[in-house]
Amino acid sequence: MKILVTGATGLVGARLLPQLVADGHDCRALVRRPGAVSHGVTEVIGDLSDVESLAPAVSGVDAVIHLAAVFRTTDTDLIWKANRDGTANLIAAVQEHAADARFIMASTAHVYDVDGPRPGREDDTVDPTQAYPASKLAAENALRSGGLTWAIQRYGFVYGDGDGHLEALQGHAANAGLHPAQRMSLIHHRDVAAAARLALIGAFDGHIVNITDEAPTSLYELVAIAGGDMDPSSQPLEHPWHLQMDGALARRLGFHATLRTVHHAFEQQAM
Repeated sequence: MKILVTGATGLVGARLLPQLVADGHDCRALVRRPGAVSHGVTEVIGDLSDVESLAPAVSGVDAVIHLAAVFRTTDTDLIWKANRDGTANLIAAVQEHAADARFIMASTAHVYDVDGPRPGREDDTVDPTQAYPASKLAAENALRSGGLTWAIQRYGFVYGDGDGHLEALQGHAANAGLHPAQRMSLIHHRDVAAAARLALIGAFDGHIVNITDEAPTSLYELVAIAGGDMDPSSQPLEHPWHLQMDGALARRLGFHATLRTVHHAFEQQAM
């Protein structure tokens, strides 16, 4: 299968792309500069903001895995330009040059309401206010209305395989003033790849799907696993379901995390 991957040098893409190559796929990566990705991948120089550069990237592909996004920055204009407008440009290019391709887009647990009454579910009405989740939701809506064969995967907190994401969590939690008892849905890179494999064969077509493992875990535990330290607290937790997702739909569609929890991943030396 010929696959275009955007965001191929990012946290997820840099680990997913070798898995796709190992599976025997003919992979392309949209990159800004030559030599950015590993051997065995065809580089297409371009940018989501450069519409003309997207035609050679998508022409002839069977699937697009759209991972590119801007997240941790105070530049909200850049977030909207990359996540909403860049996705719209990519959708338009696929519509024109590869209309039969399957379009698989990565999204986020952050789209769910902070004060939700239970773990976020794919059919929840959501209206995020922060730029990152709001721009990702706008991109989701653009894809859903674009007339393509699509699947949207809302990831939990992605970690593992030496990506440094867990190690950075202590700082992020402190900056955001998060409660140590706050639990998050997680997903290991290996299971991001497992979900991608299912999406590529059409298991998620026409669905928004939460991609998460089997056990939301507290920030206090996660920081400790990464070798850090977080001040404990017995104060009430204001938003107990924030950052937690319901994974039932994914399981019904055939997805089962191979690394069931972060503790399992630690035991398997997959951190």
